Amino acid sequence: RSNRSSDPTVRVLVQRVTAAGVTVDDTVVGSIEPNGQGLVALVGVTHTDTAAVAGRLAEKLWQLRILDDERSAADVGAPILVVSQFTLYANTVKGRRPSWNAAAPREVAEPLVTAFADALRGLGADVATGVFGADMQVTLVNDGPVTVLLEL
Repeated sequence: RSNRSSDPTVRVLVQRVTAAGVTVDDTVVGSIEPNGQGLVALVGVTHTDTAAVAGRLAEKLWQLRILDDERSAADVGAPILVVSQFTLYANTVKGRRPSWNAAAPREVAEPLVTAFADALRGLGADVATGVFGADMQVTLVNDGPVTVLLEL
């Protein structure tokens, strides 16, 4: 796959953080408190994505050198908070109301967000997650700030 806008793929908006958490209905459902740095991965899925794509993107994130001293999460064992984020596929070209047509439906997206988190765990990552489809409150302290959009 390419990263051309006409050939969409799983999108992961990555933020380097010093702390992060997800709350649903006043209950913390996932959090990371890194010893130094961690990552928040907001994951968006489109209709044609596969578990293989999610796995390749998880590996790319795990090896991405955006932590201090150009190190990766794999180098330092940085924890990762994974949160589903269908709004990464907002189409704002026309009008003032975004279209979500490019975002995959729940039955496609939920297993792929889970596959992404599981692939990270398989690589050795300490992973926390949000709750798919829930009204989540995500808190984080962006470090740097560093924010990167990953696509294949």
